[in-house]
This record gives sequence, C-alpha cells and structure tokens, in this order.
Amino acid sequence: MSSPRKPLTLAGCGCGSRTRTYMSLAAEMPDKYRIVAGSDPVPDRVEAVRAMSGNPDFQGFANFDDLLAKPRLADVLIIGTQDADHYRPARRAMELGYHLLLEKPAATTLEHVLDLERVAVAHQRKVLLGFVLRYTRFYRTVRSIIESGKLGRVVTFNLNEGAGAWHQAHSFVRGHWSRSADSTPMILAKCSHDLDLMVWLFGARCEAVNSFGRLSHFHAGNAPAGAPARCTDGCPVGDTCDYNAALYTGKHRGWLSMVMDGWKTASDEQILDWLRGSPWGRCAYRCDNDVPDHQVLSMDFEGGMTGTFTMTAFDEGRHLEVHGTKAVLKGGESLRKLTGSDLAIFPHNGAEIERIDTRADEGKGYKGHAGGDQGLM
Repeated sequence: MSSPRKPLTLAGCGCGSRTRTYMSLAAEMPDKYRIVAGSDPVPDRVEAVRAMSGNPDFQGFANFDDLLAKPRLADVLIIGTQDADHYRPARRAMELGYHLLLEKPAATTLEHVLDLERVAVAHQRKVLLGFVLRYTRFYRTVRSIIESGKLGRVVTFNLNEGAGAWHQAHSFVRGHWSRSADSTPMILAKCSHDLDLMVWLFGARCEAVNSFGRLSHFHAGNAPAGAPARCTDGCPVGDTCDYNAALYTGKHRGWLSMVMDGWKTASDEQILDWLRGSPWGRCAYRCDNDVPDHQVLSMDFEGGMTGTFTMTAFDEGRHLEVHGTKAVLKGGESLRKLTGSDLAIFPHNGAEIERIDTRADEGKGYKGHAGGDQGLM
C-alpha cells in the first residue's frame, strides 16, 4: 500500500490580490498544500499570507530578490508580481528548482516567453499559467459541446469581452495597466484569457491576425468643463460623474481591496485622504493612460476557420457565438440576462433549442472567476 502523498509546499512571489487568492484556497486544502514563504515590498501583504499559512515557520521577505537568494524553499513558487516583473523571478526560480504557478501573461515580450520555455525544458520544470477560465464549468461545457460534434464542424466564432466601464477606469486608466510601456498592451493585460481560450476551445493555430484599437473616451478631450486633475480637488460635475473617485467610499469601495492596504477598516475620510495622493484619485479624463478602451481582432485559423474578438470598456462580461455546420452555440452574460440560460444550442434543422445552465455547482465551495480559481488549485 502506497504511503499518503506529502502536501506540496508553496511560496509566494508578490503577495498581492492574485497570490493571496491562490494561497487562501490552498489554506483550505491542508492535505494538499503547505504555505512556507512569501515576499512583497508591502509588509502587510506578507503578513496576510503568513496568517493564512498557519505555519509558525513561515518565512517572509521584503522582495523577490531576497527570497530567491535563498536555496529553494518550496516545491512551487506562485508568481503574482506585476506583469513587467514576471520574467526575472520566473527564470531564476526555475534555475533554483522551483516549479511555477505563473500568473498570466508569462512575460511582456515574445523573446522572454520563449526564453522561459527554454529554461523550463532545460531544467525539467512544470509551469502552470494562471488561465483560470479553463477550469470554470462554463468553458469546460463549451469545450465539451464543441468536441461532441453537436455543432458540426466549427466554421467561425465571435468572442467578446466587456471590461466594464468602472473596471476600465480603475485598472486601465488610473491603475497598474494604464500604460503599455509600464505593464503590457491591453490585449495581454485584459484579454490573455480570451486568447488562450481560442486555442484551447478550438484546437487550431491562428495563421493571420488583424487588430484595430482606439482610446476613444478616457482622455482629456472628453474631460468635463472645469474638471480638476483630481476628483478630490472638488469637481463641478462630481455629483453626476460615473467615474468620480469619491465613489470608492460607496458603491465601488470593494475595488480598493486590490490597491489600498487597510481599506476594509478605513473610514470614508481616510479613504478620501488616501485618494488625494493616490493614482486612483485622479480624474479619469486627465490621466497619462495610453491603452485602448476598445479593440477588435479578426483572425484566420488553420483548416479554414475564422474568428473575431472584441474587447470594449463599454460592456460587462464575456459573450460567445460559435457557428458550426450543424448548429450555433450562443452563451455568456448577454444570453443569461435575456433568457436565464448560460448557453443555448440552435440547430440549423429547426429542432428544439437546447438550453444549458452551468451555474449549478457555483455554491459548492467555488469562488473567484466562477470557480476557476479553485478549479486551478
């Protein structure tokens, strides 16, 4: 009889929102994981992971260089740093013997991605990218339908992602991913999940792509008359502006969980004081952002399949249409709002429409990205 498998040991490189999500899930599975270390320039974030770990021997570090200066501390290193800081710790960690849970995107240049692949192969390391949507029931069901042949041969598809207007302002106008040179292009920062899903769902290689994108709304040309550089400086349209930073004290308070340490217990006045010196207090029309707020891809795949993808700030949620020779599959947020069903198959022969609900197990312990985070862990 084989002995029980020892729990995998985990360390975190960057203890922000994504790493803490994975670590919190790992802490719920002590038979599978033991949390042993973490690094982050913000001490409170390291202490949050320490508390999750329940491990008196947990080691905390101020940065990933200090963590990676030590001999290998864990089986797996979770890399949840900002996009531009994925490559260097990932490469060094594999050389030290770590396997990786590497948050997407793997790196910010093709050269660096290919180099990480070479290092992984040379050192026989496993690298799991944080493409959590693969593990959701919704997308597993979509893939199962495509593979079943119910749609016939897939001829073309349309995928859409609505970032959400407030999310756009928070993350891609005021936030970490507002400038391509400082992070990654919008199509990687927000849509790498979707690009991954195209390959995973359809199993075909893209042979040609066209891309068009614009920054049409979130720029100074659309700033309200008299709007100051910061919402906290007093704006003449603050009471009616959808992007007033003061909304972080009200209906958008939850967004502070990713950017403001201590947000949960902070008073409204403490939040406003933080906003006075924070990037998230700036007028959404007077920032230095340069990434598009809408972008369209048109693609040609091997085997003759074509596809389109649209990213827009001015919608919310993901939507899909898959056109096959026998039927069309439609699904996502728009269908759910209109019909209550997550997916529907429309046969070309006029047979009855098949409606599918994929949310049945969302209340059974799944959390984050509709169960994708837990599914990945």
